[in-house]
This record gives sequence, C-alpha cells and structure tokens, in this order.
Amino acid sequence: MTTDILELHDCIVLIEHSNTTKTIVQKCEIDGDALGFAFYGSGNVELEIKHNDQTKYLVNTAGLAICFFGNQKVEFSHKIEPDKPLQSISIFTKLKNLNSLPQAEKEIFENHLPQLLNPKEHFVKGPSFYMTLEMQLAVQKIFNTTYTGNTRELFLKSQINELLAHFYALLASEKKSDLSETDKDKLFQAKEIVTINYSTPPSITQLSQMVGLNSNKLKKNFKELFGIPVFKYVQEERLNKAYELLRESEKTVQESAWEVGYESLSSFSNAFHKKFGMRPNDVKQQFFSNKS
Repeated sequence: MTTDILELHDCIVLIEHSNTTKTIVQKCEIDGDALGFAFYGSGNVELEIKHNDQTKYLVNTAGLAICFFGNQKVEFSHKIEPDKPLQSISIFTKLKNLNSLPQAEKEIFENHLPQLLNPKEHFVKGPSFYMTLEMQLAVQKIFNTTYTGNTRELFLKSQINELLAHFYALLASEKKSDLSETDKDKLFQAKEIVTINYSTPPSITQLSQMVGLNSNKLKKNFKELFGIPVFKYVQEERLNKAYELLRESEKTVQESAWEVGYESLSSFSNAFHKKFGMRPNDVKQQFFSNKS
C-alpha cells in the first residue's frame, strides 16, 4: 500500500492506493472526536466499522463519497481483495476545529450535517453520494498525477479542495429519494454487473431481467441513484480501464481499445480525449518516458 499524508488547513488527508496478491485487512483508528470524509476511486472493497460491540458494513464502495463522525472507540477496516485494488481519499478534522471555519463553510455543516456536529454515538454516518463525473475526474487526477515534490503536494491539495466543494454542493442540493431499499440493492447489483462486464455489457433488457427491475425503472432509477445513465457509466469504466492499461501495461493503444470494448480506434481516441484532455498516445508516451 502507498499512502500520501497531507495537512490541509486543519485537516489530515490520507491518499491510499493498494494492490495486493492476497486478501488483506487494513485497519485504521481515529484519534479523538473527528469528522471524516472518504472518496473511493476504485475497489468495491468491504469497509467494516466496529463500535459499541456493533459492526456495520459498507460494500460496493467504488465511486462512493461518504461522511461520518467517529472517535477513538471506533475501528475501521478495509478488506481488500487481489482483483479489487483500493483507491481511497480520507479527510479528517477534529470536531473542535470546525469553530474556526469561515462562516460560509460553517453554515454548510450546521445546515446539512447537524447529526455529525452533535453526535449521539461513537460513530454516526452522514449522507453518502455516488460521485459526479467531476468528482470522479478529480479522484483520477489525484491517483494518476506524475508531479513530484512540492508541485505534487500543491496539486493534490487543489484536487482535495475541489472534491470537498463538490461534496458540499451535493449536500446543498440533496433531495429525499423515494427508492426502496430493495430497489437500491437491485441497482447496486446492476452497477456491479456492468462494472465487471464493461467491455461486453448486457443490454438494458438483459440487465433488467438479471436484477429483476423493468427496463424503464432500471434506466430512470439508475440515473437517479448514481447520477449517470447506465451506458454512460459503462463508457466511464471502459475509459478508466483503458487509462490504467496505457499507464501500467505494455499494451499498445489499439490493444487497449480492443480490450475495453472499442472497435473503432478513432471513436476510442475521441472519447478518451474528451474525458482526460489528452490522446491515448500521449499517455503511452508519458508512461515510457517516466520508465526510462
């Protein structure tokens, strides 16, 4: 596991990236009363939270942004599988530090996170969201940057600030969902299916049959829950995987495009450029120059 530790205002930021050849459990404890945010770039790992002889779990964490209150009596454990590398960004600040926030930021916490400011238990879970495309892009930039030294630290801090700003915006615009827990479970199942089968995804009709939701409800509620249509999500997964292949493997641009499900190289290149602001060849050349 590689970890960057940053200080940002009155916050401690942990940027963790883990690839493993066997299942491991990574534990973390909080020092004192703290408010935390966590953003998961990849993994679908299982987050276990223990307190007061209780155990809570969060699964399918990839793409989630969460917030919570916790103290030293809470133990967090990430269960990381070999085929599900962890990318997480955790931000912690002591509860007492919130008094020194600018008034505008303080009002966000007072208006939207009162349960975290006045916790009734050792652990209190706040609102969670599926990250918007802007948030996902900020996370990707954090884990893919090639900057070093002071430039790297400055860049990482700028992206952390962007993530928090987007999270605050989601809090401000949050509306009550009418989705039942059963339907949410089916939608998370659908997301897991297309995440695994991104290169050859099932059709909407096939996917709806697999999870037990009619096609119209699947399309409408998937976008409502995750903020993105099903096949836009599939495209994002394809491009993210292609970026990894170009950076971390010896595969050519053409081979990477084929592996993630693109038959047309020009369509792949255009979609890639629209998402990352650079062509696939640029990433491949950057990868080789960094290795040499």
